[in-house]
Amino acid sequence: MNQAVVEAISQIIREKNIDRETFQEIIEQVFLKAIEKKYGSSENFTVIFNLDKGDIEIYADKEVVADGEVEDPATQIELSKARETDPDLEVGDEFVEVIDYNSFGRRLVISAKQNLIQKIKEIEKQNLLEEYSQRVGEIVIGDVHQINKYELRINIDKTEAVMPAAEQIYNERYRRGQTIKAIIIDVRETSREPEIIVSRRSPLFVKRLFELEVPEIYDNIVEIKAIAREAGDRTKIAVISNDRRVDPVGACVGMKGVRIQAIVRELNNEKMDIIHYTNDRELMVRRSMAPVIPIEIIFHDPEPRVTVVIPDDQMSMAIGRRGQNIRLACEITGYQIEPIKESEYYIEELALSEVEELSPAMLQKLLNAGYSTADEVLDAGLERLVQIPGIGEKTGQKVLDILGTYFE
Repeated sequence: MNQAVVEAISQIIREKNIDRETFQEIIEQVFLKAIEKKYGSSENFTVIFNLDKGDIEIYADKEVVADGEVEDPATQIELSKARETDPDLEVGDEFVEVIDYNSFGRRLVISAKQNLIQKIKEIEKQNLLEEYSQRVGEIVIGDVHQINKYELRINIDKTEAVMPAAEQIYNERYRRGQTIKAIIIDVRETSREPEIIVSRRSPLFVKRLFELEVPEIYDNIVEIKAIAREAGDRTKIAVISNDRRVDPVGACVGMKGVRIQAIVRELNNEKMDIIHYTNDRELMVRRSMAPVIPIEIIFHDPEPRVTVVIPDDQMSMAIGRRGQNIRLACEITGYQIEPIKESEYYIEELALSEVEELSPAMLQKLLNAGYSTADEVLDAGLERLVQIPGIGEKTGQKVLDILGTYFE
């Protein structure tokens, strides 16, 4: 072989990211395979490939036999022929024959070349699989080169990534040639190249963007405790500081909002609520309802359920578009949050003892029957009230009329 071969080999090693030792092993295996095809076995053959010179040396260990007694040319050699190289050899001695690979024939050489290409592809595929499996959770930048209703195909580095429709932000529109950021969420082994799955919808994508934009998060001074996201619309992110001197929310927002603005721009103006995380569950629920400020919070232990009393004029904001704000608040706190208007809550909680129009005797009858709030009596209705001893239809209707005035 010559310098051109050495240069070609060096190029393959660089472009395919194959280390020298592995490539040398591949070449030697390919030639051993060719030897098997030619001789039926390669057990007594040795192949040495010199990467620096581009030379291949093939040796066959053979037994010296008397002339005319060769039964297997792959493992035996006639005495007279062996003595052409070493006159001192005798029958039964071992002889190492140098094999010229040019004697393999054109068909065998073509087969060896195809085998080499296949092995290089397998190594390249394995390298890609290992590399990108280690990069799951990492942001990559690529150019969109193919768009259909099921997925985007994106060129990243020297390979291709796939962004399924389910991992896209619903209100983003992509175009060919557009440069986009995404996060690797999975690497799947296929019969061809590994399939690298990326996402812009994953909450982890938001987390990585904050790590890029906020040095305090990258340095673990500020920690992200939880993220709840409805991609394209709103994200709530809870942060805490490991240094009392650092305000976690302020660090994420940045001077004049430059840090958070950079993230919002990358996410196509997705709304971002940054919450100061706390172990105080009431305060955490209160903060999770941002931008609304609850009036009262009632926990229903042991159930993970909480009632949040909201000013009447802020109820729609508390729930959010299509229930989005309340869903995100539930997700980031781990509680089932049930918002209720201030006016409705205090009416529901109106105790019968606070209704001045009820006589002491009537109040006692209702309490004895198991009723304690106006709402309970109104829900019961006339049919059940008249079953209480001492309450007829006329008296029962009067009670309902009195309590009903509080709900007008």
